[in-house]
Amino acid sequence: MPRGTLEVVLVSAKGLEDNDFLSSIDPYVILTFRAQEHKSTVKEGGGSNPQWNEIFLFTVSDSASELNLKIMEKDNFNQDDFLGEAIIPIDAVVAEGSIPETAYNVVKNEEYCGEIKLALTFNAEPERNDDQGYNAEESYGGWTESNRDV
Repeated sequence: MPRGTLEVVLVSAKGLEDNDFLSSIDPYVILTFRAQEHKSTVKEGGGSNPQWNEIFLFTVSDSASELNLKIMEKDNFNQDDFLGEAIIPIDAVVAEGSIPETAYNVVKNEEYCGEIKLALTFNAEPERNDDQGYNAEESYGGWTESNRDV
């Protein structure tokens, strides 16, 4: 897989379970790609259909192939509640360069419980060459292979 930067635009969610008794839920999202993790802002009173429009960047440097989104509900008096998650394969965005705003299913206990909308962009890192202009993958022990027939 090429190296580069994955840009995630967290747009919105809809149809989330509103389990707060007295008020609207305060949802946020934890975005995880390998060991990298980002957290969106908490949308206080965002309810079942919050809007974020936030951008997150992840470094892609190996064969990791999915982005995990955990939708949580901020709770002031108890532990935050897990509302559901979406697992997004990134192979398509790496191949295409970008995927426009797309809704992905949010699942909890293998059941559909809403949607989350994202836009994805992958910016590949240019291939790096060493100081003498030789591609590092083509050189062996300081010598380069000769194309000359002997």
